[in-house]
Formats: sequence, C-alpha cells, structure tokens
Amino acid sequence: MAHFLNDDLEYVVDDYYDVAEFEEDPFPENHPHKNGDGDYFDSDFEDDFDSSKPKTDTSALEARNGKDIQGIPWERLNFTRDKYRETRLRQYKNYESLTRSREQLEKDCLEVEKGMAFFDFHFNTRLVKSTIVHFQLRNLLWATSKHDLYLMQNYSVMHWSSLLRRGKEVLNVAKPIVPTLKRPGLLEQSLSRVQISTMAVKDNLMVAGGFQGELICKYLNHPGVAFCTKLTTDENAITNAVEIYCDPSGPRRVIAANNDAQVRVFDAENFAFLNQFSFDWSVNNTSVSPDGKLLAVLGDSADCLIADAQSGKVTASLKGHLDYSFASAWHPDGRILATGNQDTTCRLWDIRNLSESLAVIKGRMGAIRAVKFTNDGRFLAMAEPADFVHIIDTQSGYVKGQEIDIFGEIAGISFSPDTEALFVGVADRTYGSLLEFNRRHFNQYLETIF
Repeated sequence: MAHFLNDDLEYVVDDYYDVAEFEEDPFPENHPHKNGDGDYFDSDFEDDFDSSKPKTDTSALEARNGKDIQGIPWERLNFTRDKYRETRLRQYKNYESLTRSREQLEKDCLEVEKGMAFFDFHFNTRLVKSTIVHFQLRNLLWATSKHDLYLMQNYSVMHWSSLLRRGKEVLNVAKPIVPTLKRPGLLEQSLSRVQISTMAVKDNLMVAGGFQGELICKYLNHPGVAFCTKLTTDENAITNAVEIYCDPSGPRRVIAANNDAQVRVFDAENFAFLNQFSFDWSVNNTSVSPDGKLLAVLGDSADCLIADAQSGKVTASLKGHLDYSFASAWHPDGRILATGNQDTTCRLWDIRNLSESLAVIKGRMGAIRAVKFTNDGRFLAMAEPADFVHIIDTQSGYVKGQEIDIFGEIAGISFSPDTEALFVGVADRTYGSLLEFNRRHFNQYLETIF
C-alpha cells in the first residue's frame, strides 16, 4: 500500500474529499453538544452523550418529508444536489497504484440493474463521526447487533446504541495503554497515542490495528486492554487488516496483516503468538473462509492468493484484477470469495474453479475498498472510497442492485449479524455521521391480493 506519513493524526479525508462549499456550524453556540472552546466531541470525553435528538440528525419520517438524509441544506446552497453530483462524478479522480489499460474491464463487468430497494433509510446521526487515518483502509465500523455498533472517532473507539441513540467511549488510545494480561513468553508491550487503522469486533472481543504496526485486543465486558503490542519495528509497518475467526478445531484466533509483508496469527484466548506467514509484497487484507481452512491474501499485487490457513502455504493465485486489492469477504457457504480492488471492481471467485473470476461488478467512480456479505448470504455490499455503497442481490446472480448515493468519505460498512440493518460511517469535517438502513421485507401474500 502507499506509504503515508501521519504523525500528527491529520486525516486525509480533507485532501481526498473536500466539501468546503457545505461549511456551516452544525451546532449553534448554545447547543448542549458544544463545549465552551467551540470544539465538538473529542477523544477525551468519558460520559454518555445526551440522548436527545439534535436538529442535525435525520429520521426516516423527515427524509420522507423531503429532508436530505445527511442534513445537507441544499435549499441554502448555490447549486442543487443533482448538479453537485454531476460535478463530483466528472471531477473525481480514482487513486491508482498501477497504470494498466482498463479498456477490456468495462466489457467484462456484469450489467447490474440498479434501482432496487433492499434496505430503506432509517436514521442518520452526527453525534458520532467516523475518522480515517489512511485513505486506502476503510474497515473502521463493526456492528455486533442491530442496535450496537463500534467505530473510530479520532483517538476513541466509540460504541453507538441505535436503540438509545447514545454514544459512549469504549477505549481511548491517546492515553497510555498498559495490557492487563501478563505471563512469561507473552509479547505484550505498553502503547500510547495509537492511530487506529483497522478494527474488528466479534463475540465480545475487539481487535484493532495501528498505524505504527500496533495490535490491541480488548474484551468489551472487562475494563482495560487485555493485550497490546507492536508487531514489528519496521518503519513502514502499518497494520492493514485484522480478523477474529475460529480454527477448524474450534479455538478462536486473531490474524493481523501488515505492510511489512507478514501475516501473524495469535490465540484469541491467551494471545500467545502462534504463527507467521511471509509474502512477496505488503499484505493489505486477509480473510479466513467460514470453515477456517482457507486464507485469502490480498496486497500490493494485481494477483490475489489463496493459502492454507494453518501453514500459510499458497495453493492458488487469482488473476484478473488490474491494481492492488484492499478488501475481501467470503460468502457464508464458503464457496464464493469477493475481492475489492483499486481498478474500481469487485471480483467474485468460485473456490471450485479459480482459473478465472466468476463475475466482475463495477463501482460508480472509485476503488472498491470494503466488501461484506450478510450472514444469510443474500446480499453483498461494496463501498467505494467516497459517495457510493452498492448492495447486490446474490440470489439474482449478482445482476440486481441498490445504490446508496451520499456525499463524503466512507470509513466503513457493516451489516448487523441478524442481517436486519446496514450501517455506513461517513468521515467529513462538517457532515461526518453514521447512517443506518433497515432491511425491507416484502409480504408476498399481501402483494398477491393488492
């Protein structure tokens, strides 16, 4: 991945997506969510937010009555939403690491019928705002239920309750972090001022990776941090991806992919170091198959790899992408792997025949930086760096989709485990927010009557 100096936590969002035309103060001077210094919520607060709904939030009812879902006051601006969208599509420049001809790419892509409505807008809040430390890494949002979400906001890991409409700081990584778990042979190390680059949450365990190669593991029901360390001293050692998964024999594991071309595996119970796999290029993303046997490895290469999750031995090379890949996800049945690439496409691979991709799905204007399947396998979500999230119906053969059209850098996407909700984190100086969409259910019996 591109090496990016970020010592002062100066987020790259403003460089890649500038909405200066939208500048306005979302909270008036006397608003309860603004402090006396004119600042908004920073990483040092300890108490819950006031659960009252500020005027900057948007409900489904307000959206149906004409309010912009992000609260952007188009009626007060000198251009319409459609005009600004037209300008964005014309001026946006997708970041590319490799310069290759894209002529054949359009011909290879599926023709996806857009305009479907699988998920309906439910709520948007600016009480929590996602932040990004590296423009190529967008896995900073995780839902553990329909009502519980974890996201990065500056130096804080935040918990958002969509039921209570309330946010709370779970972990402050600006302060010194001292691991509570200590035993002989454990590679623990105290940390401070960690810039979180990626995260994952599963079964009450939160794992986060840092910009300087850090790894942090915290049990959400226990105070403090159970384990933390620096995985490497390499100066370009950013932790690009982390995942929590189950070994085929049952135990939970934590896997971390780093820019030093290494993949490291830890025991998720005692955090003992178990294994390390080396590759020929920086590893930007890994994902383990549902049965825990296969490991997808993506990085600074146009080719993606399939390796044995126990030994790290490469068993297949996936050829077709034209640039570096940063996202992957397995279908719950373990047969289909989705990979997101800077060539603006998501490729689908059938594990039973890896000689070529099963299908190619193109985004609207930028790289595919996040991909997620619902737990029931019905939908695939693809997020671009900014503005667009695509929801694809797998049962249609991936040819029917819904396009969520917003404005702002996308920090992450996450389906709730019950598949009933989709969350989208938007990183923006003024309109940074958390969007919630609820799954639409069709009553076929009523449809036959009416």
